[in-house]
Amino acid sequence: MSTSSRSPQVAPDPTPEALPADQGPEAAAREREIAVEQRVVDGAYGELDRRLAEARSALRRTEARGASGTHQSRGERDAYAVHYSGLISTLEGVEERLVFGRMDMRADDPAATEAGGSGGDADGAGAPPPGDGAGATGAVGGPERHYVGRIGLHDAARREVVLDWRAPLARAFYQATASDPMGLVRRRHIDTRARRVLGVEDELIDISALGGAGSVGGQPARLAAEGLQGEGALLAAMSAARDGRMGDIVATIQAEQDRIVTAPGTGVLVVQGGPGTGKTAVALHRVAYLFYAERERLERSGVLLVGPSRTFLRYVEQVLPSLGETGVVSTTIGDLVPGIRARGAESAATAEIKGRAMWARVLARAVKGLQRVPDGPRPIVVEGTALELRPDDVREAMSRARRGGKPHNLAREPFVLWLLERLTDQFAAATRQDASDPETRAWIREDIRTSRDARREINLCWMPTTPQGLLERLWARPALLERLAPELTGAEREALRRSPGSELTPADIPLIDELAELLGPSDDAQAQRARLEARRREELVAYAAEAIESQELGGGIVTAEMLADRVADHGPSLTLAERARADRSWTYGHVVVDEAQELGAMAWRALARRCPVRSFTVVGDLAQYSGPTAPSSWEQALRALGTSPSADGGRSPQADHHQRGRRARGRHGGRGRRVAQEGSTPLREEILTVCYRTPATVMEAADAAVASLGHPPVYPVSSVRDLPDCLRVDRVGPAGRTEGAGGTALEGAVLTAVREEMAALDEAVGPEGGRIAVIATDPEAWAARLAADAALAAAMGAPGGDVLRSRLAVMGPVMSKGLEFDVVVLVEPGRIGRASPGDLYVAMTRPTRRLRVISSGPLPSGLTAP
Repeated sequence: MSTSSRSPQVAPDPTPEALPADQGPEAAAREREIAVEQRVVDGAYGELDRRLAEARSALRRTEARGASGTHQSRGERDAYAVHYSGLISTLEGVEERLVFGRMDMRADDPAATEAGGSGGDADGAGAPPPGDGAGATGAVGGPERHYVGRIGLHDAARREVVLDWRAPLARAFYQATASDPMGLVRRRHIDTRARRVLGVEDELIDISALGGAGSVGGQPARLAAEGLQGEGALLAAMSAARDGRMGDIVATIQAEQDRIVTAPGTGVLVVQGGPGTGKTAVALHRVAYLFYAERERLERSGVLLVGPSRTFLRYVEQVLPSLGETGVVSTTIGDLVPGIRARGAESAATAEIKGRAMWARVLARAVKGLQRVPDGPRPIVVEGTALELRPDDVREAMSRARRGGKPHNLAREPFVLWLLERLTDQFAAATRQDASDPETRAWIREDIRTSRDARREINLCWMPTTPQGLLERLWARPALLERLAPELTGAEREALRRSPGSELTPADIPLIDELAELLGPSDDAQAQRARLEARRREELVAYAAEAIESQELGGGIVTAEMLADRVADHGPSLTLAERARADRSWTYGHVVVDEAQELGAMAWRALARRCPVRSFTVVGDLAQYSGPTAPSSWEQALRALGTSPSADGGRSPQADHHQRGRRARGRHGGRGRRVAQEGSTPLREEILTVCYRTPATVMEAADAAVASLGHPPVYPVSSVRDLPDCLRVDRVGPAGRTEGAGGTALEGAVLTAVREEMAALDEAVGPEGGRIAVIATDPEAWAARLAADAALAAAMGAPGGDVLRSRLAVMGPVMSKGLEFDVVVLVEPGRIGRASPGDLYVAMTRPTRRLRVISSGPLPSGLTAP
């Protein structure tokens, strides 16, 4: 039961402050409770401010120490500077809604006074503070009351001020129900903004703890044993206008979500479910929880977050900092390899071909093909002396080079050295020199090494190359691809064909990563890095010289080179995230992959290399797959991770129930069949079943539309709310010029729809509030058409080029993955559905308030005007 006032039986209130005489009892009680909580919130922010001031002061003292002293002292200084900088970022990140809940526990419940339940303190990096925590809540109302917030805070006397939402005791705030109170009497949601308490909402959980009283505020206490708690706070969060960034759900995590958030970090956990079920939010909160539970391990190795697009990563970038965590590396598959960015585009069918597991064998063949034994002796002339590169010597050199197990480019060095020794013996014998003399032998070897003939012939036997160069040759040379990849059909090879110099695509990057493993660093790449370092050194010296001259420093004692050395050697230390991002060989403690259904086997191989412990949170929905043929199961999709079902069958009981239903109904023509496989990585699947984003009418239409296209949802969901007039379908005549309109009938209908929806949103949430998206298969063309209208062009303005900051965004279905908007204007859904039912499902389920469909062509039979 939710009430807007607080029951007096749980804990005595402070003396009420004076209230306006015209307030009724309920309003007076509400204001009194808000005032009570305001004092608590003020105290929590006071503690936060104290901790921030201490951290900033410590950072200033650390930086003031300068770069003098021993190497050890400088290293300690840098480590402290990074620590205090990270702590400041953490404390600044939790400013908004620092406190959002209160737990009133049974006084006789052991959990209410357990030291282990007091949660982590911000300065302790998430670990519980030392000392006795039995009276930790005394600072805020006694041992039976805890205030739940984004991080744990304790006062100078080590008494609990705020309980970290990730602490074991806080589980009751998210999971307690009337049937299982978990020691909780009442759960209170506290709504704050800019350090001000705006309202409170109570839920009575255990009425027996009220001494038999059965009413609150004179109303019967109606308790429901349901897992969906905090419905008022939850619905308020869902109804709020979108602002272009994902918000955290820490104040409204539901029971089914909390069980996934707090699951152990070992093995592969698949978080699946239909649109709007909170999969992404759950995964991000799980990262924050794992940092709390496994702080020591993850602070050393870090967490990698892989998203479907840079736009998506910008959309979610505020969530983890708001939960007090900043040490996560975010990337897309297209940006996975440092120094390489995939800017090209290609069809989903072509990307699917590149993602197949067969490329591990094909690329291994391609690298092995760079190692060739000549058909016969190859002539080499060195300073007029005729030598021979003999096949037997090449074969022996290859055998020796391969024994070390090094990648191709690194193994080339022993290969070349062994051949140079054989050629040195030939040259010494031909010129009658003493090859046993080390100095003579060194001169001869150097002459051979620099000989054009020798370089050419040895390179032809063991060709050095880069991953990009080898992949470019594969795409540009059909005959080479046919020889190396006989598994492909002629049409598939033609789809892969690409001219040299073309932009890399995201599907190329896992192949480049595979080649980087097989090839290793090349001399060319190392030389390029050396040139870049030399150029950076020149720029640093020039800058130092300018600083010395402008500030009249040194007087001839300090040179520009000395100053440049000091800056280069003792500059600011990189954070773990910065170091990990720049190192392709970095291994992470945990990896989170969103929209994981889009990844092929080669992408999973690349990610597996980055997490040898195989600790993954995989988020996705097979029904939202964009390619031609979705994986039949997660076991099939994740085979590259070496997964095997966990001891309980690899699924939660809920997942088993849904899987049995899929088989019984035969909805996927056998797609639900489990794939037996060998592996050592535990795999567990969890399903989210409640849609919090999309109104029920829109969700039902989306389900029916994709079902009519032969791709019903894998796991149907139930929406928790519906809205009047949330779906409108506008049919226009065949595309043609409308009289006096200067455009097509479809174009006019879309422009009208966007204007109407913007006006309606203005009225609902205020001028310029909320976000609207136009989703179409040709977004560039529609963006140009909408920009012809001055008002719409202004709404499409994207500060800093960030489309998420514009009120009106135009995008394709794939770009909209993972995003949400107040209103979506969907253009030609039939065209989208014919190309990809999964893309249609995505596009239809992005809105939180209203879906406006505009179509001049056939509609899926499941999508009709209500």
